Amino acid sequence: MKLLMFGVAVPLWFSELSVGVGEEWAMSDSELETLRQSLSQLKQQVARLESEIADREVPAVWAPQRFYSAFYAMTGFVLGGVAAMASLLFNVIGSTVAGEHPLRIIGVYLTFPLGEQALRLTSQGGSDYLIDDGVILALGCCLYIGTGMVLGVVFHMVISMLSEGRPLIVRAIVGTLLGVLVWGVNYYLILVWLQPLLFGGRWITDNELLPWWVALSTHLVFGWTMAVISPFGEYRPYRRLTD
Repeated sequence: MKLLMFGVAVPLWFSELSVGVGEEWAMSDSELETLRQSLSQLKQQVARLESEIADREVPAVWAPQRFYSAFYAMTGFVLGGVAAMASLLFNVIGSTVAGEHPLRIIGVYLTFPLGEQALRLTSQGGSDYLIDDGVILALGCCLYIGTGMVLGVVFHMVISMLSEGRPLIVRAIVGTLLGVLVWGVNYYLILVWLQPLLFGGRWITDNELLPWWVALSTHLVFGWTMAVISPFGEYRPYRRLTD
């Protein structure tokens, strides 16, 4: 049988084939749209998973955006104790060489909380305290080191901000300037009026009890020690062995 299409007679089987091909193309377009929708959903899911991974992933190297004050304050507190022990050892050796009591500086240092009677702790007669003089001097050493730990925060932060990563001579210069500054402020701007006000005497700043150069050298040894050991308190980001 033949059909008349556009004025031309064509076989019936050709007409059926054309209809079949059209239906097949129509089904292919529908399937393609379905695939596109599925692909879009998969892309959205991938983007969501990537976002979750990025939020939960720990960076290999974390670095502070600014000066890491909290870290340097903590490490300065520890290093200050080491520097205080070094300066105390310097005074013990110096006092022994000069024929004085090894802890003479501690006796003078304790006049701030205990007054003039603290000077007897390092004298031959001893003091009248109920607690043994050796125990009081030991507590004075702890107080001395504790004060150094507090000062270590200031020293380490300033040295790190001004000279971190620089040669030792640069750090030593900064430590020297800090030592002189802290000595001058403590002795001639604070203690010179605060101790008489609270305890009725000026023993720490008395050159006969504690010469100014001894006090200054103590602060310098502290500052130099902080300059030497400051690299041990530098912040270094943790790096995994696989990086």
